[in-house]
Amino acid sequence: MSKFVRISLAVVLGWSLCALAQTTPAQTTPAAATTPNAPSAASAMPAATGTKVGTINIEQAIFASNEGRRDFEALNKKLEPRQMALKNANDEIEGLRTQLKNTGDKLNDDAKSNLVKEIETKQKSFERDRQDAVDDAQGQQGEIAQRILKKMAPVIVKYASENGFGVIIDTSQPWPQGPVVWYGQAVDITEPVVLAYNQVSGVPAPTGGGAATKPAGSIKPAAPATSKPATTKAPASTPPKQ
Repeated sequence: MSKFVRISLAVVLGWSLCALAQTTPAQTTPAAATTPNAPSAASAMPAATGTKVGTINIEQAIFASNEGRRDFEALNKKLEPRQMALKNANDEIEGLRTQLKNTGDKLNDDAKSNLVKEIETKQKSFERDRQDAVDDAQGQQGEIAQRILKKMAPVIVKYASENGFGVIIDTSQPWPQGPVVWYGQAVDITEPVVLAYNQVSGVPAPTGGGAATKPAGSIKPAAPATSKPATTKAPASTPPKQ
């Protein structure tokens, strides 16, 4: 998953869990009844009284849930035509670069210059289209993740409260990017939270049976064309981590 999506998840998770965990029942908080936009489920959220420290991989929980698997698979299919168009454009640029490499020394200056300019023009257009595709894919991934997380947050709080947890730490990012150096699987609540959320959401498991794959965000562009094609090499194409 992209850094943008991780930041979005952290913001939404922090807001959702803090709002729910710190809300006491409506009977003991009269002001809550006069707040028009107060979460309707907040009064049902128990106060944190446990002492255990637990972990959850929020990113994994979202993608492993039936709803996440369904919605990200749908997004994958939606983005396929755009990804194919990017691949075709990249293949065209690679073909022109190969042509320049193999025949550049046989072309006159004008022909060689025109070929280099054509490669540069197509590459700039490709890079703009690629960045637009990346931004759009990340935005749609973020929207799906945030929507699911907002509904999953009460499930996390409920499960943690009922099982004696006082603190839940997200392990989506490995150390040192994330705060957790090491943890044992015995304190990880990702799987039971996913099972509980699947029951709450009512979304059936996708018929494919496999885990959701994150939408491909981009195709790496070929390296810029130069007047020394023999020394130029395009980087390997690697899809980004969704």
